[in-house]
Amino acid sequence: MKKISIIVLSVIMVFALFTGCGSSSTSNSSGEDNSLQRVKDSGKLSIGLDDSYPPMEFRNDKNQLEGFDIDLGKELAKKLGVKYNPVVTDFNGIVLALQSGKFDVILATLSITDERKKSIDFIGPYINGGQIIIVKAGNTSIRTRNDLKNKIVGVQLGTTGEQAANKISGIKEIKKYDKITEAFHEVSIGRVDALICDSEVGEYYVAKDKTGYSVLKDKLTKEPVGMGIKKKDKKLQGALNKALEDLKKDGTLSKLSIKWFGHDIYKEEN
Repeated sequence: MKKISIIVLSVIMVFALFTGCGSSSTSNSSGEDNSLQRVKDSGKLSIGLDDSYPPMEFRNDKNQLEGFDIDLGKELAKKLGVKYNPVVTDFNGIVLALQSGKFDVILATLSITDERKKSIDFIGPYINGGQIIIVKAGNTSIRTRNDLKNKIVGVQLGTTGEQAANKISGIKEIKKYDKITEAFHEVSIGRVDALICDSEVGEYYVAKDKTGYSVLKDKLTKEPVGMGIKKKDKKLQGALNKALEDLKKDGTLSKLSIKWFGHDIYKEEN
């Protein structure tokens, strides 16, 4: 009887063990959205960005990160009650880095496109931008997009600026750069005839150096800019959308706009 009891007890324990393992596996693979709690538990909001895209995100003379997106990221993290954690990433691979879990969201002047919506979701938009054409100051041979025929045009690799350039017929060559700062330098020394980039970035450079660059009135596209997030992270997406709306309502976004662009783009939208 004692042996039978031991055998029965052993069977029950083994069954319980396997049942427990099965429950754990089911819980882990249930697809439950813990994205917001994950961020809160870690105590930080990890944000992927490119550190060479002034005035949105760049390094100053002291090698410190600053810019509109940097300030916005800090404000969003504050709204969630966590610390801001920047993760510098090459822009050309930033969507893949998000999907692999390198960070929680992309905040790097990421234009909202139908193609990107296939693989990630978006928070926002927080800016309504677009692609513009920059030339060296004094260059009167290029006044509109039609004048780019037989010209060399610079773009940043993996951007909607590159896409816009590809749609213009007759361009002699499209030169692609990892950093937008490199592309601006190439314009200044005459190695490329024009540069296609985001309006916020282009207008910032022109405002800093009006004798070095000019921006054409011919705006190529209108593009809403948002933050990229994994499709499954719905709770984090909702919390960040609410935080973004709160920052717009309380005037924080307007203050950041005036600080970095010299005018209130949010007031102009209304």
